[in-house]
Amino acid sequence: MKISSWIDKSRLWLTNLTVGGAWGRTLKPQTQQNLRWFWFDGLFASASDNISINFISLFILSLGASEAQIGLMSAFSSVACAILLLPGALLAESTTRKKMLAWLCGIGARLALLMLVFVPILFKGPYVVWIAIAISVTRDSFNNLGFPAWMSVTNETVPIDGRGRYFGSRNFVMGITGMITTLLAGKLITMFVAPLGYQIALGLAFVIALFSVFSYVHIQEQPSRILFPVTPGFSLRSLAKMLKGRPQFIALMLTAALWNFGINISGPFFSPHMVENLNFSAASVGFLAVVTSFSTLATQNQIGALADRLGSRRLQLASMCLIPLLPIAWIFSTQVWQIAIINTFSGVFWGTFNLVSFNLLLSYIPSDQVPRFSAVYQIVVMLSLALGALVGSALISRWGFVSVMVASAILRFSATGLFARLVHDPQKATPMAVE
Repeated sequence: MKISSWIDKSRLWLTNLTVGGAWGRTLKPQTQQNLRWFWFDGLFASASDNISINFISLFILSLGASEAQIGLMSAFSSVACAILLLPGALLAESTTRKKMLAWLCGIGARLALLMLVFVPILFKGPYVVWIAIAISVTRDSFNNLGFPAWMSVTNETVPIDGRGRYFGSRNFVMGITGMITTLLAGKLITMFVAPLGYQIALGLAFVIALFSVFSYVHIQEQPSRILFPVTPGFSLRSLAKMLKGRPQFIALMLTAALWNFGINISGPFFSPHMVENLNFSAASVGFLAVVTSFSTLATQNQIGALADRLGSRRLQLASMCLIPLLPIAWIFSTQVWQIAIINTFSGVFWGTFNLVSFNLLLSYIPSDQVPRFSAVYQIVVMLSLALGALVGSALISRWGFVSVMVASAILRFSATGLFARLVHDPQKATPMAVE
């Protein structure tokens, strides 16, 4: 009886977890089913993406790239993504099958990941680095081409009143799988001579990603989405009219531009710094990524529930006040244990920011125009990331790692002040700012 009771409790716990807790059990059966498939999509996507995020730049370094080239790769990726977001929004708004569009773009990104595995086999010589960079940029571009459609599907799949709890639960499992796969991939890479270990790890990331695709394709699109009125085609000339009367969305977008510019001045260079300057192994880099994931995991559920009670804006401001301290701490860190302490705080701060900033953005986007508003927002973010990476590449080539850390911290604090002054709580915003 005790074993049976334990099994029943475990099944109930897992059932609640996949729909965002007891709140999700009150929803319609079809909505619950969609939430479960989206939850499993996040599980497998995180396992795959954590391998890619943590080791693609190190893989390209092993092919002979410099730190400046890694920064340029980030800049190229951001520019390409910004260019593709508007076509992505147009595609999303012109079809009633947004899930299929997001799914096809995801397939393209996964195939590009698989192509990276074969770069050292098929290509030799001085151009191999640029070929790998081009394929990596292509992978990111596919992801962003499908981003407006993905945003629309996400907006309709997850009911607004429980997004904090649901994404807290989803991020919880994504943290676990990302932590495990990153640690195992780091150990795997060190067992082989570079770049073979990286090739094997990226190949496994591709296989795991197929399970994410399988889960996502089972999400049923909401019938109500075809009832939304069709809005006029998007053009640059219509941008001012589209944004008229939405000062909070504009404020959030401008703040995000400065924030992401400051972030990417330093963003591309942490992993190369650990390998090139501090002589850390891939296993150490993987371990440090796991530390970040673990601290995020330990607090994500609590943050999700807190966001539903206190509001996303308040928690985002708190995290933005703390995140600028992280690059300053990196300046004085040379040992694995020191960076592990930094990453522990980083996991909590960034875990909070990523959860609530997504929810806050959705609060300021009209429900029938999610693709175009999310595209405009992401274009601004991507161009800011590109400019940040270019500036960071110039700084690190001339003055070294410390210069990009100081510049990044100053800009992060500046963006925090701008956010505090201009971005208000959605409940206090004017009615036109939120639909």
